[in-house]
Amino acid sequence: MMTSDVKQLLMVIDQAYNRPSWHGVNLRGSVRRVTPEQAAWRPAPKRHNIWETVVHAAYWKYAASRRFIDQPQGSFRYKGSNWFRRPEALTPQAWNHDVALLDEMHALLRSGVEKLSTKQLHATPPGKKVSNFTLLSGMAAHDLYHAGQIQLLKRLAPR
Repeated sequence: MMTSDVKQLLMVIDQAYNRPSWHGVNLRGSVRRVTPEQAAWRPAPKRHNIWETVVHAAYWKYAASRRFIDQPQGSFRYKGSNWFRRPEALTPQAWNHDVALLDEMHALLRSGVEKLSTKQLHATPPGKKVSNFTLLSGMAAHDLYHAGQIQLLKRLAPR
């Protein structure tokens, strides 16, 4: 049975990702109706685009979920960590595939959080620097930070 602390944290995580809230657009909402061309546009050479930001956010959901779900290190869909050069192919299928990866990693993270007790939620695992709560509330902040970046990139992009 999910505790009220866990339910409340999941509400915050979901509002930052794909549920309505007072602050406006969330991460998933920021990529709604974005075309592959818009997602691949760079504001300058060596700067990240929307597409890379989506895969980056998916990666960190995967990395955080590993604390709660037994998954081998290096099992993320793409080799490497943190930032991944995108796109490999400028197609709607490739873009939709990476947006679906973001959804998949959010669901994976949620499934790990749902199983936590209040004690586990507030614990700092051995060898870790932050508590599970701090990590997970930070994930919500991470989603909103990148939602804002994506909104800005959409407005900067040539029309």
